[in-house]
Amino acid sequence: MGDTLRLTIGILGNAASFLLYAAPMLTFRRILKKKTTEEFTCVPYILALLNCLLYAWYGLPIVSHKWENFPVVTINGVGILLESSFILIYFWFASPTGKKRVSLMLVPVILLFCITVFVSTFALHNHRQRKIFVGSIGVAASVAMYGSPLVVMKQVMQTKSVEFMPFNLSLFSLLASALWMMYGLLSRDLFIASPNLLGCPLGIFQLVIYCIYRKKVIMEEPKVADFEKNGEILQIQELIESNVNGKT
Repeated sequence: MGDTLRLTIGILGNAASFLLYAAPMLTFRRILKKKTTEEFTCVPYILALLNCLLYAWYGLPIVSHKWENFPVVTINGVGILLESSFILIYFWFASPTGKKRVSLMLVPVILLFCITVFVSTFALHNHRQRKIFVGSIGVAASVAMYGSPLVVMKQVMQTKSVEFMPFNLSLFSLLASALWMMYGLLSRDLFIASPNLLGCPLGIFQLVIYCIYRKKVIMEEPKVADFEKNGEILQIQELIESNVNGKT
């Protein structure tokens, strides 16, 4: 019963994580259409790529015991493909400064992953040591990934606009965090559960920020409409008065 429940939660976690990783498709459709990255940042996608690389490696039989974490491998494998595609598109349409910034972040990420693979494969000789080593680095990467939206939330609070913080991304982040936290607790694997203990409150915070500033935008829109309407009324009144004055 316990293994069945854990597998079910893992499948649901896969579904939620897929929606999370696929959510930026709308953002990148906009980038492809406008051929510019606008004010979007690539930081969340680079950190998500590092997280996927580390946890895909963590779930493989080299680190974990046999295929005990098979759901972790599958979704992070998909995540690697999606995040790599998003970063490539971003890099293609970024400004020269943006390209340089992406490169400076991407190179250390790849180096860190390669060093992790090398050390866990050749320097450590049992699953327990490998899980502790790879899992510890994975936890740090996950904390960074879940913390990366704080950069966007700061931008939202400064601009008072939720344009660059998609609602779907925040919602699916919360769902994925909650499900993987449950999966980690059922598996008694703190390296999977612990980063999601942070991801859940951060996901809730993102939704709260979104709702606050979304409401402000909605409240301001009618005022703009009223102003335009009043402008039209004033123009009509001026036309009537000019016609009357012309006749007199």
